[in-house]
Amino acid sequence: MINKIKKKVKIIKKKNKFILKKRIKVVILFILIMLFIFSCFKISLWKKDGNITKKIEKDIVKDVKPEEKRSNEKNTEIVNPPDDKNDDYWNYIKMDMLSINFNELKSKNKDTVGWIKVQGTNINYPVVQTTNNTYYLNHSYDRSSNKAGWVFADYRNDFNKFDKNTIIYAHGRVDETMFGSLRNILKSDWYNNKDNHIIKFSTPNKNTLWQVFSIYIIKAESYYITTKFNSNEAFNEFVNTLKNRSKVLFNTSVSGSDKIITLSTCKDSKGNRIVMHAKLIKIEKNKKN
Repeated sequence: MINKIKKKVKIIKKKNKFILKKRIKVVILFILIMLFIFSCFKISLWKKDGNITKKIEKDIVKDVKPEEKRSNEKNTEIVNPPDDKNDDYWNYIKMDMLSINFNELKSKNKDTVGWIKVQGTNINYPVVQTTNNTYYLNHSYDRSSNKAGWVFADYRNDFNKFDKNTIIYAHGRVDETMFGSLRNILKSDWYNNKDNHIIKFSTPNKNTLWQVFSIYIIKAESYYITTKFNSNEAFNEFVNTLKNRSKVLFNTSVSGSDKIITLSTCKDSKGNRIVMHAKLIKIEKNKKN
């Protein structure tokens, strides 16, 4: 009798264990299905934001018609020219500069402060600036809500006169919109081509050229986005640190009397950043806007 009871209990336990395992499998399967649906939903939103961004970009180019042109040497200043006439600097200052209709841009978005183009990448966008560094992380150029964000300047920078360090941010999107193509600068095809080592940047009152001197990957930090310095000596120490971080040794001399531009974007979900620095080498007064 006791053996029969034990046997029956054993069968019941086995059955319950089987039912429990089956229920766990069903729950796991349900969770996986929900995760799949959620992932598909997030991907569809990501693609939607990307498509909207591309349309906005296309409309801007259509209306503004950004161009490149020879500078008017009468209104042009070359900045801290090196004594060495073989320095790459002398080739870069001969490059065409951007010509942008900022009146048209500002009619679209009054936050517009400039236009940036990076050689050898897809970066060719108007730059906006507001009172913080968060708004344009999730708003597009037309101020609509968009996770792709837009290319924006650090709120601390003054574009009437460039600071010692002017900083531009954007998301590093894998579809290579915004600063997604900044990844190109870490490839040998990019940095072995000297024609790529220039950034073109225009504001309503000036067109400028900037010569690249450092590119690298680093964990998120506040050091490289410092904008104010107590002295030229402190700034010189700062730029030497940035040069020493570079993946590539550029033939670009930078001193405490220079001004630089910094481009920063996210590389991955681990908090790494792709960073590029260039020094100001040429300024043309812009009388059109």
